[in-house]
Amino acid sequence: MSTTNIPASSQWAISDVLKRPSPGRVPFSVEFMPPRDDAAEERLYRAAEVFHDLGASFVSVTYGAGGSTRERTSRIARRLAQQPLTTLVHLTLVNHTRDEMKAILQEYLELGLTNLLALRGDPPGDPLGDWVSTEGGLNYASELIDLIKATPEFEQFDLGIASFPEGHFRAKTLEEDTKYTLAKLRGGAQYSITQMFFDVEDYLRLRDRLVAADPIHGAKPIIPGIMPITSLRSVRRQVELSGAQLPSNLEEALVRAANGNEEANKDEIRKVGIEYSTNMAERLIAEGAEDLHFMTLNFTRATQEVLYNLGMAPAWGAEHGQDAVR
Repeated sequence: MSTTNIPASSQWAISDVLKRPSPGRVPFSVEFMPPRDDAAEERLYRAAEVFHDLGASFVSVTYGAGGSTRERTSRIARRLAQQPLTTLVHLTLVNHTRDEMKAILQEYLELGLTNLLALRGDPPGDPLGDWVSTEGGLNYASELIDLIKATPEFEQFDLGIASFPEGHFRAKTLEEDTKYTLAKLRGGAQYSITQMFFDVEDYLRLRDRLVAADPIHGAKPIIPGIMPITSLRSVRRQVELSGAQLPSNLEEALVRAANGNEEANKDEIRKVGIEYSTNMAERLIAEGAEDLHFMTLNFTRATQEVLYNLGMAPAWGAEHGQDAVR
């Protein structure tokens, strides 16, 4: 696959993608994480081919703590964009000065990577730890948005932000969380992608809060972030890292499926998890979600199983007579 520079015009703006008609019941998109080695990176590209064939509306690439995956993030995003896939790059403020942020933005612009998710980011080593400012750096995602909007050469960037159905754990109240989210939307962000959540009511109440507080900017698309559940251990770890809550009824169902031995009963755990994720997606579609954003952990099977259950993808695996999974 070619690795020459791509023109910015080859990428749709995510805010425009969300307005386009979908061949399926609803558009879907996927999140990738920069892998740790070359073998894992090749697996990511194979997964990207699958999601390209399944018609993903866009893909996103996360950004390692403190810029630890900066080079790999930009290389992966560049290659995905050439697939071609509309590609969203995450960018955090952690351990970067203001000048470094401008240099990164200029690099993305030159690569044609003009879809950006503006994030403050988590402290390295402890995502739930105290935020430590970088000398000469920025402290809030809203400041990154202001920087972009105040710089004429960055006008091509289409901006998204994170939103939090249960409220950001650093916000004292849901009202405070709403205020900060709206400040970023008013500042120029066109949409948000939620942190993973497991109770659709939390997503709906977030949507209600934003619209009630600002009928114009609060009505911008809120894309639900869904992590298909395949393992009790994994979902507990993801919840621990994100600060999200695992509903007691879901955890109890997964524990019953494990029956005291997660490894021996992993297929039963997966069955419960995929069914739960499918039911979440069905409800979100019924409630008018503009897109379903799947957090894939760089795998394809679980997301494709949910999509199949929704009538949006072939059944998983070669035994079904198709090659959607290579």
